Amino acid sequence: MKLGIVGLPNVGKSSLFNAITKAGAASENYPFCTIEPNVGMVSVPDQRLDYLANIYDPEKFTPATIELVDIAGLVKGASNGEGLGNKFLSHIREVDAIIQVVRCFEDDNIVHVDGSIDPLRDIETINFELIFADMETVSKRLQKTEKLVKTGSKEIRTEYELQKKVLETLESGKPARSIELSEEEEPFMRELFLLTSKPILYVGNISEDDIALSDEEIPYFKKLKEYAAKEGSEAVRICVKVEEELSGFEPEEKQEFIKELGMEESGIDELIKKSYSLLGLISYLTAGPKEVRAWTITRGTKAPQAAGKIHSDFEKGFIRAEVIAFDKLKELDGNMTLAKEKGLIRSEGKEYVVQDGDVVLFRFNV
Repeated sequence: MKLGIVGLPNVGKSSLFNAITKAGAASENYPFCTIEPNVGMVSVPDQRLDYLANIYDPEKFTPATIELVDIAGLVKGASNGEGLGNKFLSHIREVDAIIQVVRCFEDDNIVHVDGSIDPLRDIETINFELIFADMETVSKRLQKTEKLVKTGSKEIRTEYELQKKVLETLESGKPARSIELSEEEEPFMRELFLLTSKPILYVGNISEDDIALSDEEIPYFKKLKEYAAKEGSEAVRICVKVEEELSGFEPEEKQEFIKELGMEESGIDELIKKSYSLLGLISYLTAGPKEVRAWTITRGTKAPQAAGKIHSDFEKGFIRAEVIAFDKLKELDGNMTLAKEKGLIRSEGKEYVVQDGDVVLFRFNV
C-alpha cells in the first residue's frame, strides 16, 4: 500500500518524510526542491508486537509496513501543467491514499508560495487542482458512455448515471469521495481511478511553541480540524521540526524527550497508525521463537484469505485457525500453554473474519 505526501511547496512535506523514513530527502527552502518523488518504507508502530517479541525473544521481528512517497509541491494551474503539475498528478495517481501537509504556523524565514499563511486556502488550492484533473477524466469517459446508453444495457445506464453524478459533484467543488455509492455503482467508480476519490488525512505542521497547547488554542490547526471533520476526514497535528530532531534519537532518549514535551507518543507514530487505518488495514499477529510478525490484511478478510498472506498453500489447504485475542493473551502474561488449558484459544473455520490484534496459528494440509 502506498501513501502519497502532498502539499504546497515549503509546508514541510520533505522534512516530514525525512523524519518518518530517515531517508535524508532534500528539504531546502525553495519551491520544487522535490522533483522526482522520494520513496521509503516505514514500520507501523505496534505495542502488541513489541510485547510478544519481549516474551519470545525471536530470531526475527517483522512489523507491518507502509510505503511512503514524497511528491513534489503543487501550485495553482497544476491541472493545466503549471509548475510540475503533470508529474505531480501522475505520481499521485499511483498512491492508495493521500497525506496532505498544511502549514499552521507563522515564520518570516520560511517562504510561503502564496505570501501568507492560510490552511484552508492551501487545501483548496490542491483540492481544486485535483478536482479539475478529475473533471477532465470524467468528461471524456462520459462522452464515450453516452454513445453506448442507447444499447439499453442496465450496467451501461448505471455507469452513465454515476458519471453524470460524479461530474456534477466535481463541478460543485466537492471531491468524488464525498459521494455516497450504491453497491452497483462502486465498481464503476473504481474504474474511473479518480484523484479525489482517494481517502485523505490532513497533517497540520505546527510550531514548537504550540506543542503544549490544545487543538482549540492553535487557530490555524483548529480551522484545519473543523474543515476535515466537515469532509468526514481526520486531521493530525505534528511539529515537523521536533519530529526531525526525534528521528535522530535512540529509542530510550526519544521516549524521555516525548514525555518532557507532555506527549503520549510522537506525532509521527500517531500519523502512521491513522494512515494504516485510513487504508482500511488491520494486523493479525503470529508469534514464536523463530519469528514475531504482524501480517497486513484488509478489514473484513476471512481466515483462509488471511492465511494466504503467509503462503498460498495455507489458503489452498486451510483446515482451521487457532485464535486468541491479544488482550486475552496479555492477561495471561503471554502464556500460550495456559491459554490452551483455560480453553481461551478458539478454533475458527473458513467463514471467520479475522480481527485486528488476533494472535493466530493456521492449520492446513496440502
